[in-house]
Order: sequence, then structure tokens, then C-alpha cells
Amino acid sequence: MSESADTPVSGERRTEAVGLVLSAISGLRQTVPAVLAMIFVLRDQGHWLLAAVPLALVLLGVSVFVAWLQWHRLTYRVGAEDIRVESGVLSRAARSVPYERIQDVSLEQGLLARMAGLVEVRFETGAGGKDELKLAYLKEAEGERLREVVRERKDGAAVEAGEAEAGAGELAPEVLFAMAPRRLVTFGLFEFSLAVVAVVAGAVQQFDFLLPFDPWDFDEWQERLAGPGSWLAGLGRTAQIVGGIIAAGSLLLLGFATGLVRTVLRDWGFTLERTAKGFRRRRGLLTRTDVVMPAHRVQALAFRTGIVRRRFGWHGLKFVSLAQDAGASSHDVAPFARWHELEPIARAAGFAMPTEDLDWHRAALRYRIDSALLAGVITGGIALAVLVALSATDAASPLFALIPLGIALPLAAWQWFLWRFERHTLDDAQVYARHGWLAPRTDVASRVKLHSAEIAQGPIARRRGYATLHLGLAGGKLAIEGMPLARARELRAAILHSITAQDFSRIN
Repeated sequence: MSESADTPVSGERRTEAVGLVLSAISGLRQTVPAVLAMIFVLRDQGHWLLAAVPLALVLLGVSVFVAWLQWHRLTYRVGAEDIRVESGVLSRAARSVPYERIQDVSLEQGLLARMAGLVEVRFETGAGGKDELKLAYLKEAEGERLREVVRERKDGAAVEAGEAEAGAGELAPEVLFAMAPRRLVTFGLFEFSLAVVAVVAGAVQQFDFLLPFDPWDFDEWQERLAGPGSWLAGLGRTAQIVGGIIAAGSLLLLGFATGLVRTVLRDWGFTLERTAKGFRRRRGLLTRTDVVMPAHRVQALAFRTGIVRRRFGWHGLKFVSLAQDAGASSHDVAPFARWHELEPIARAAGFAMPTEDLDWHRAALRYRIDSALLAGVITGGIALAVLVALSATDAASPLFALIPLGIALPLAAWQWFLWRFERHTLDDAQVYARHGWLAPRTDVASRVKLHSAEIAQGPIARRRGYATLHLGLAGGKLAIEGMPLARARELRAAILHSITAQDFSRIN
């Protein structure tokens, strides 16, 4: 591990033996369902705890032994052209990933890994799933060394030398965006979530046999609350309303607390820097991630906001790139920022911010009219089906069939608002598309880095003369819906001209 990045070729290596404990703990998590299943099977028998404890110990021993075998049989080699990993206990599997296929190298640290000074190194190929390669666990210095080796071998010695002559390699990191604890707490208040309620409900449903009564029996709840809750019923309607308000307030408080905790755990210490190697983002309290995104691989910008946060001037920015960020095709670079704070980030990535003075175009009005009519037809069909069902059973008044029809008017109004607020435009270098009304989002893509431009028309669109333009990105897709056919063809021709005029082998 003392080798420098200038001599990347190395012999076979193993991950750190200390990581055996972390791997065993990770494997033990997978045995928890088996233990719970054993408890479920033996719950009606006596001394089931005496059987569960030895089972847990046996599973722990098996987990440790399997982790040791996997560690002993896993080796990696940093070669001149690729990284080779060999693994397998009963049968050996060797995988070689060329440097040119590696889109990014990210370092991830869980809480225990941080305490031990270890990192999990992820080599992202842009394909996702099982095609990703990772090494768990290595020393922090070794993880940093591997990241530097991959970047140097991928970029090439000539490019690296040219950057060194220009002084790029000597540039000090520039902090583009950071979130202090006060900003993080404010962000957490906007991340309202009732996920903990769903988790508790799911746990109760799965392990209701451990409870002394059936939690889903409403009558039993009434009986149990009859004594403690009788005093509330005696206080009258006003007290009951106050009790309902307190219960609703408690639920809201729980949602805010859950969102705050999730945000702090995920984004604690959020820092985005511009370095000579690209954009470096670090975040996380318990699990710390360190990702470097080369600037030339950023294909598009995604500006996002929410229904409430937009009223307070808060916005978010993501990079759409070839690499992946925890399974997603976009990287959070400024999840909670003011609009003026996003401009330096976009400029550093080589993008211009969307402004109101651009030549914005709306979707075809007939597209919105057709969408509203289609919504009316669907709701009318639902109303007719409800009317027939109620007439056949006489279970309720046929007037209930008017409820689906009442939804048609808001849907038609929604299409009108979308026609007013959704827009698109094109300049010499970028494509802009705005979507949504209550929680608007704006996508900005580089014309040069788009992979394709496709016009799609359904049966109604062909007769009515509008189309959807699909723009291909390696990290996702960008669609502009309902534009006039002539406009779609004009944009496609301009974008294809930009794509074919650029030699992608020279993009850096």
C-alpha cells in the first residue's frame, strides 16, 4: 500500500482483515429474518426462547465463518489497463474492468467503518445493478490511492501532463456549496415524512403474534379504551374535538421529526467542492460518502423545488451524469439552496442558468384540450360504472355516481395551468424544459452531450398534429410533450446537427 499512484501496477492484494467484523455484522443482519421465523414457528410451544438463543449463536458463527472464507478467497490486482477482482469460495470468478469503462470511483463509510478507518470503494461503470464493482473494506489511504490511479489511467498521461503544465493540478479546492447545521435543520423541516408510521404499521402486521391482543380488531380497541377514555367522552363534543386536534398535531410533529432525522443523517456536513479532478461531494453522519464527479461527464442539470419550499425561495440542483449516486442517475449537488447559490455551480459545470428572457415556447393548445377531454371520458366512464353498480344493488343513492364527474373539472383546470406554466426552448448550446406547476422542475441539457432525439406520436397526436420529443441521456431521459409537429422536427434537426458536429472522443 506504499506504492504511489505513478506506478499503478501491483500484485494481488486482499481487503483489510479488520473488515471481517463489519462483513460478519452485515451477514448477521440477513440472519435476523430466519431467527424471527424460528420464533414464529415455536411461539406456541414452551421454552421457545431456549431454542432461539442457540439458533442465533449458530447463525452468528456461520456468518463469521462465511465472512472469513469470502475474505480469504477475494483478491484484487491494480493493473496497467484494468482492475481485476477474483472471488468465490467453491467456484472462482474473475472479473476485469478496464479503466476506460469506470465512470467514477466513490468512497463510502458506515459508522463502524469510520471508527475503524476503513472505506468501501465503489467502481461505478454507469450500468448499475450487478455490473458495479466494489471492494469492502480498505484503508482510507488505499481507497484514495485507487481513486487517483483510476483517474490518471482513464484520463491518460498526455492529458494529465497538459493539465499540469497549465497549473490545473495545483488549483486549491473551491467550496461551491455547503450546508451549516442551521440550514440543515431548516431543510429537515421541509422534508416532512410519515415513513416511520408505515414502518411501525408493517412491523405490527408482521409480528402481531408477539402482542397480547389483535391490533387490527377495532372492537377490542374500544373495549380497552372504554375505561381510560370514558372521562374524555364525558367532557362533551368540544373536548373530543380538542383531543382530535391534539392527535393530528402529534402526527404532524412525528412527520416533521422523521423528516428532520432523515435529513440530518443523510446530509450532515454536506460540502461541494470544485477541484482539479472535478466536483467533490461529501455528506453523511452515520454513513459518510465521498464522491468525485468529473465536470466533463455532467450531461444535464435538474432544478427541483417543492410545493411549500418554493414559496420560501428554496430550490435544489442535481447533476445528471454517466455515473450513479446510490442507485440514481443523478447526483445531489445542492439539495437546499437559494437560486443565486446555484449559479456558481452551474457555471463551474459549463452550463448557463435558465432565465425568463429566453425564447420560451408552450405546448400545443390542442394537446392540452385533448388531455382534458380524455380525462373527462375516463371519469365519465367511471361514473357510469358506479351508477350501474349502485342501481343493481340499491346499496346507496345513485347520486354517488356524480363524485367521479366532479373530479373532471379539476383535471381540466390542471391541464390549463400546465399549458400556462410548462415551457421549453433551445439556444446555441442547451435545451431547456420546464415541467409542473405546483412543484415546478426545470431540466437543462447540453446539446452536444445528448445521445439521441426521437419524435413519438400516438394515434390522437398524429391526427391532431402534435408530438413528444424524447432526448436521450446516458443518465436518464428528457421528454418535451405536446409540441407542434413542425416545432418538434425543427428542434430534432438542430439537436442532431449539434451531436454529429462533435467528435465525442475529444470531449474532455
